[in-house]
This record gives sequence, C-alpha cells and structure tokens, in this order.
Amino acid sequence: MFNRLEQLVKRYNELNEKLSDPKVIADNLLFQKLSKESSDLVEPVKTYRQYQSIQKHIHQNKELVAHEKDAEIQQMAKEELPELETNLKTLEEKLKILLLPKDPHDDKNVFLEIRAGTGGDEAALFASDLFRMYSKYAESLGWKIEIVDSSSTGIGGLKEIIVQVNGKMVYSDLKYESGIHRVQRVPETEQQGRVHTSAVTVAVLPEPDEVEVQIDEKDLRIDTYSAGGPGGQHVNKTQSAVRITHIPTNLVVTCQDDRSQHKNKARAMKVLKVRLYDKMLQEQQAVMAKTRKGMVGSGDRSEKIRTYNFPQNRLTDHRIGLTLYQLDKIMDGHLEEVIPPLRTHFQTEALKSDKG
Repeated sequence: MFNRLEQLVKRYNELNEKLSDPKVIADNLLFQKLSKESSDLVEPVKTYRQYQSIQKHIHQNKELVAHEKDAEIQQMAKEELPELETNLKTLEEKLKILLLPKDPHDDKNVFLEIRAGTGGDEAALFASDLFRMYSKYAESLGWKIEIVDSSSTGIGGLKEIIVQVNGKMVYSDLKYESGIHRVQRVPETEQQGRVHTSAVTVAVLPEPDEVEVQIDEKDLRIDTYSAGGPGGQHVNKTQSAVRITHIPTNLVVTCQDDRSQHKNKARAMKVLKVRLYDKMLQEQQAVMAKTRKGMVGSGDRSEKIRTYNFPQNRLTDHRIGLTLYQLDKIMDGHLEEVIPPLRTHFQTEALKSDKG
C-alpha cells in the first residue's frame, strides 16, 4: 500500500510541474486532462501526508518516553501516544478506502426516475414527496435539476417522474438510492386512522458519454401523439408528445413534458441512451456477480431498501441496519445522515472483497 502511495505522491508532484508549463497551459484539452488527474489525487496525497506527520510525531514521542530526563515532558509524551496511535489507525483505514478502484461513473450526472408502485393514490403522493426530498437535497449541494418527463395524478401525486440531475459527483452520492422505497403512514382519505403501506421505485442511472452509447437511426421507431394530462390549452390539441421504441431491445421511452415536439424528442433520446447504457451495465454486473465472490451491491431494484414510517417519525435502511428517528427532517432534503453511512458501508464491503 505504501509503495503505491509513494508513487501517487510522485505522480502528483509531476502533474503540478506540468500544469505550470506554458506549453501545457496553451493546450486546453491536455490542461483539462492533467488538472482532472491532479484533482483526483489531492485527497489521497493530503491524507498520506497527514499519516506521515502523525507517524513522525509518534516516533518523536517514543524517543522522549525512552530518553527524556525531564519527567514532566516524558509523561506528556506518554499520554499523547494513545490518541496519536488511534488517529494513525483511522488514517490508515481511510487510505485503504481511497486506494480502492474508483467507480468510473462517480463523477457523472444522473437520470433519476421515481415511479409509484403498489398503493394507488397514496403511492403517487409519496412519489411526489420523494421527488421533493431529492430536489431539496440537490438544491443544498448546488446541483441543477431538469424535469425530462412526468405524469401526475391530478391530486398532487406523481405516477412517475424522470429528472436529469447535473452537478459535482452526483452519481457518487445518489447511486445507492436505487430500489424500492416503502412508506407506512395514514392516508388523508383514511377515516379510521389506519396505517397503509405503499411503495415507490427509484432508479438512478448514470449519464453515458457520447462514445459509450451509439444508436443507429434505423433501429428506432418514432411516434408522435397528443400530450395528455390535467389542464393546459395544448393538451390533446398538438402532436407534441413523442414515443421512441428501440426495436432491438424493445425499450420504449415517452416524453410529453414540453410543448415542443423537438424538445420532447431530444429529451426522449437522452433517456433512451441512459436506459440502454444502464441495460449494458446491468448485464456486465450480472456476469461479474457470477465470477467474483463477495460482489457488493446487486443493483437489483426489486429489493426493498428503505422504510419511511411516518407515525413513528422513523427511517430504516434495511441494507445497513440504519434507523433514524428524524423522518421529518430527512423528507425536507436532509440526507446527510443517510447517504454517508451507506457510502462507508459499501466501501468497507468492497475493501473486504478486495482483500478476499
């Protein structure tokens, strides 16, 4: 591990030298490429330097304990050692995680798809609540959300909504949100105060680069039709809605959220590319799961990952046994106590798998 860290430090120093070279600065593409590589190395290099500093401090304290004639200084050095050694161990574990192979999709934007499942109107209302939760979280991080397509129930609920989320390390933060989200609460229409259980499916799909998904026009069937939905003068009057069918895979994408047929087609093509890319990734993961022991995260969206219990103000993530009694805060977009523990858990599992 430490040989690899030394190589990273050496490479980091080389990159900083190159980035100050006028020839590199003049080459915009090269400068961007090297800047990205340098940026990726900042955290492991910084953490390793902290590790080295504490390691040096421990050595100095041990020397003082062994040879210092002043009893007070010797005692101070001795008392500092346990905390220093704990900090060193913490940094060593952090370095192991930082050296894990990086998920190539972590810094990508995503398409977030939320669909009402079992539970009728109550599921649709909860889908709307989840969309608001993710929107608030995105806003807190300075991410930009653009609605690609949506279908509402007319009572404030959402049958489904697809949004594009753009920002820094979006997939890294949201990738563990895919799965079935179960809600337990008393619906507003319930007269006897009984708790109902409903479900919503969430899918987080990384946006592919242009070169990663190529679509042949002859493989597409494109249909236009009148947009449907509550209200709006354009509804059922113009052929603005678009349906694209990818014939080889039978994937179907529809988009009717904009009045412009051209914009709906462009958005539908984006979603089709994302779903084709996701299909490719799912197939790759299925092959990997058969050949690699300890595969972390099946990506199976049929798995119930989380329960939102409103009467008890409780959120439970079933994958890591996390229970929080602050559901009201979480539904307002405060996911900072949910997402980091998930990331830590799956990184730890990956570390175990890597050792195996």
